[in-house]
Amino acid sequence: MNVDRNRYFMFGIVLFLLGLQFRMIDTFVLNESSTKALHRFAQNSKIANSNPLTNSYVEMASPKKSVKPPNWLGFVFLTVGGVMSLHALALPKRQ
Repeated sequence: MNVDRNRYFMFGIVLFLLGLQFRMIDTFVLNESSTKALHRFAQNSKIANSNPLTNSYVEMASPKKSVKPPNWLGFVFLTVGGVMSLHALALPKRQ
């Protein structure tokens, strides 16, 4: 894949908009199927807590996990997206 000016610019805009999204929200609330998949993934890890009460609660009930991204993540996406978009403007046009 040839990465040219237009792709750099589009990727920078997408990262910039993603950074705005992360700056405007506080938490993400996952649906039941995502929460169960995350629990199954964490259960297979070595640091997982094998508490039978927690396992039965996740299997029977429909819990919803909330994820709170760190504040710096939005700033990082904003910065990288802005720099990539400005860099795309400095690249030569394709002929």
